Amino acid sequence: MSNELLWVIVLLLNFVFILLFYRILGKIGLFIWVPIAVILANIEVIKIVEIFGITTTLGNIIFVTSFLATDILSENYGKREAYKAVLGGFMVLIVMSVLMTFAIQFKPAASDFAHEHLKVIFSFMPRIVLASLIAFAVSQCHDVWAFHFWKKRFPAVKHLWIRNNASTIVSNLIDSTIFTLIAFAGVFSGRVLLEIIFTTYVMKVIVTVCDTPCIYIAERWYRRGRIPEI
Repeated sequence: MSNELLWVIVLLLNFVFILLFYRILGKIGLFIWVPIAVILANIEVIKIVEIFGITTTLGNIIFVTSFLATDILSENYGKREAYKAVLGGFMVLIVMSVLMTFAIQFKPAASDFAHEHLKVIFSFMPRIVLASLIAFAVSQCHDVWAFHFWKKRFPAVKHLWIRNNASTIVSNLIDSTIFTLIAFAGVFSGRVLLEIIFTTYVMKVIVTVCDTPCIYIAERWYRRGRIPEI
């Protein structure tokens, strides 16, 4: 199966999963989804792949859905609830980094087969998490602020695509730039760093545009009273 086909399948699966979380669990489902997206994105980002002729990191799709989650919260529940999700994701990143740093310090038993693999992934994780913490906090806070900035100017439901895309596209540029420079400076050359920033940003913009129908579906479900309040 080609990377391109896998990418499309993963894109659709992410949209299906986040909508299922929201439809079944309400806003709590979105509070849960943001940490899931952040954890998986920070693991996947270590892997470099080629998709549609572009060299990029994995994790772009699921990370962008964290912005979709906060945009749905902003639209249906307000700025305060969106910031709660951002804070939750931030705290989960810290917990994962601290606990996994200690986990790989344990001496493995003779029968263990996973330690070296975990060590390869999570030994690099503190730097990845530091980059992600800063990038996530800055870009997500900007996204929530920008969403409501555009909502004041385009409050109609028909303009939901404007506030969703305008806030997230800029936020993704902030995230890609901050994350790449902190995570990979000294690891890759300046030319490669710029390529990573550009390619990851392009992929994130594509995902952002593609997720637009999801926020309309979520808004419609909420307006019609189909979302449970757990």
